[in-house]
Amino acid sequence: MGNSVTARAGYNQFKDDAPAPNSSAAVLEMSQNGNKNEIKNYTSPQPDGGQKEEKEKLTTVASTYFNEKIPIPDLDKEECFSFRKLWAFTGPGFLMSIAYLDPGNIESDLQSGAVAKFKLLWVLMSATILGLLMQRLSARLGVVTGNHLAEVCYQNYKKVPRLILWVMVEIAIIGSDMQEVIGTAVAFYLLSDGKIPLYAGVIITIADTFTFLLLDRYGLRKLEAFFALLITIMAVSFGYEYIRVAPDQGEVVKGLFFPYCDNCGSKELLQAVGVIGAIIMPHNIYLHSALVKSRDVNRENRKEVREANKYFFVEAAIALFISFLINVFVVSIFAEGFYDKTAPEIYNNCLRHDNPHADVFNVNETELSVDIFKG
Repeated sequence: MGNSVTARAGYNQFKDDAPAPNSSAAVLEMSQNGNKNEIKNYTSPQPDGGQKEEKEKLTTVASTYFNEKIPIPDLDKEECFSFRKLWAFTGPGFLMSIAYLDPGNIESDLQSGAVAKFKLLWVLMSATILGLLMQRLSARLGVVTGNHLAEVCYQNYKKVPRLILWVMVEIAIIGSDMQEVIGTAVAFYLLSDGKIPLYAGVIITIADTFTFLLLDRYGLRKLEAFFALLITIMAVSFGYEYIRVAPDQGEVVKGLFFPYCDNCGSKELLQAVGVIGAIIMPHNIYLHSALVKSRDVNRENRKEVREANKYFFVEAAIALFISFLINVFVVSIFAEGFYDKTAPEIYNNCLRHDNPHADVFNVNETELSVDIFKG
């Protein structure tokens, strides 16, 4: 979902079917006017006088995706923090956090647990914190300027750099979509006990992608609520599994806060790189800067801008914290169940618990190979 929106927005802003405007970067000037603080946007003069044409074109493209503005309640009394306002700003962060829970992340988590147990949890936490900082900058860009990152690149770069950026982002999106489409197809294969083959799962995934995009027609809040529901289902499901498996909590805490990796080699190092790559996604920065534009914020009012930045950061922090917990659950479950285990050991354990899929591990291999396709 997020990749599709980002791809369309990025293409419309980076491509250059029309002559590129000669505008320079927008300058934000903070001015004091009586009792009101204002933020004024200035654009440097253009020889061809095309500021108005450029602004109209950008507004038209943006309004294609975000023609609905969510109102922010104006409370009478001054409050340091309002849960009512936080609720109004809630949504973009959870849509953005889907990228932290895609099939690529789940695959990376289970491989990390099976290969290094809890030793790479600190890498997961560090990558999530870095991701939060980048998402904060992305949200602030959208709130302060009123433009998403692709529009800002269009305004400030010439044709060649814009095309290079567009191609780079498209490659990143394609690479991410490959793992997401294949991962979803594998999920259908596992849930149907092999009755839905991979090619059919890919077709279903393509169809449901357009179905999710159609949800936008019923209102932005409904779309945000739908994806928040999906995240809740994941949290409850993996949380239940985490409680059932009951890993050593001391080892989990040690893995989170002590940057160590005893007896680690190239295999563990490669998995650590995979964890970072699964968390940090460049197209997600473009997406978040566009999603925050859906809130009705008066950018000429300094107080409203500052308030929006605060609540968007709190909301993003909550969303990424939930996604981080889910990732920790997955790593811990597979670490407890598969780390340093042989296939016969797993097979006997499955027989003790009457697992109907025990035959998957009925092999003579001494080293267990963890593969999400095998379930």
